[in-house]
Amino acid sequence: MLSASKFLLSPTSLPAMALRPPSYLPARCAPYSRPRPFGSVARATPCLSAAATPVSSPPSTTKKVLVPIAMGTEEMEAVILAGVLRRAGADVTLASVEDELEVEASCGTHIVADKPIAACADQVFDLVALPGGMPGSVRLRDNKILQRITVRQAEEKRLYGAICAAPAVVLMPWGLHRGKKVTCHPSFIGDLPTFRAVESNVQVSGELTTSRGPGTVFQFALSFVKQLFGPHAAEDMECTLMAQVDADLERSTEVNKVEWSFDHNPQVLIPIANGLEEMEIIMLADILRRASINVVLASVEKSTSIVGSQLMEIVADKCILGASESKYDLIILPGGPAGAERLHKCKILQKLLEEQKQADRMYGGIGYSPLILQRQGLLQDKKATAHPAIVNQLTCQVIDRSKVAIDGNLITGKGLGTVIDFSLAIIRKFFGHGRAKLVANGIVFDYPKS
Repeated sequence: MLSASKFLLSPTSLPAMALRPPSYLPARCAPYSRPRPFGSVARATPCLSAAATPVSSPPSTTKKVLVPIAMGTEEMEAVILAGVLRRAGADVTLASVEDELEVEASCGTHIVADKPIAACADQVFDLVALPGGMPGSVRLRDNKILQRITVRQAEEKRLYGAICAAPAVVLMPWGLHRGKKVTCHPSFIGDLPTFRAVESNVQVSGELTTSRGPGTVFQFALSFVKQLFGPHAAEDMECTLMAQVDADLERSTEVNKVEWSFDHNPQVLIPIANGLEEMEIIMLADILRRASINVVLASVEKSTSIVGSQLMEIVADKCILGASESKYDLIILPGGPAGAERLHKCKILQKLLEEQKQADRMYGGIGYSPLILQRQGLLQDKKATAHPAIVNQLTCQVIDRSKVAIDGNLITGKGLGTVIDFSLAIIRKFFGHGRAKLVANGIVFDYPKS
């Protein structure tokens, strides 16, 4: 039986942008360039935005990556691995080990794979990266096709890796940990051989790379960018993901403080659209659900399925019309320029946001979405922050030295590299610091004790 701590593992374009780099980012990160407009949602080799320019390489040297997924896979780990590596220029295949392409991940989000694992059996990959989560790790372990692919990967000295529960639950039974230093989620570290176990966030040991959990997955993914494309590509990707701002910015800044407490379980609406940043969608839903918040993903498209900026398909819980029949304590808009524009055009969502403001209920956005809030008159007399590429377009007072800005019933955040702090700030406002710290510990994310 798993311990209680192990159980925690489950649970079209915007206006022209002035591209000044903010002062807190390293010079290497400037200037910001305008992301591409969103086009067809048909699956294809990922067409990356200018803001995520892939490392230049001839087509013949394109790196092929396999990320297998299963029922109960940790969605943050799978989607961030795929998203970061696609941004770096890799040809990433999300492959389902289930009978269907659509899988329900560990925190309830539905993700659609690119192909079944059987279609990958005879392919050669430069990297096989296993996400964790329970029971997803067990289902990966029990898939014989994936086992053959990964064992062959190790035998032929190509890169492979695992994160969270997967190093202990998947690699150990396959014997792929032997002779290697290995890390994993703290709940499973005791299952590793004592003389091989380490507690680093990312451990590279020959061809094998392992990591600890959702809170370390960006570091895990960036280590693969470095191994596949070189250190300069990894540095560039850190800038794109805003992973270098941690030491320079406040975690959150709050003004005009009001209480966000309720006599019921908080209800949160996250509207989603084609072209949104899928990593932001997944992180928001995953982390908030870990705090027992009722999160509804609602599609503003004709279908409940949307395809994000890195061409990953997510299935919403409802369409926006169905979701509009309920009231929400908080409405959060994810970012991504093309997707944010599609949110802005949704009349039902416009009405919901206006009602939210009139009723003094909470609302907010991250990345590019604060600009949408501004266009709908929802930032008037407010202080906010936004993605560095568009923050100078905000006409309200800007809180530019903080990852997250809270002004009364408004919460805004800068972008990808700040979504975990953004989500934990919401949990703290709803339940207090203790609940936020508990969730942070569960995902292995460094968070202050008080």
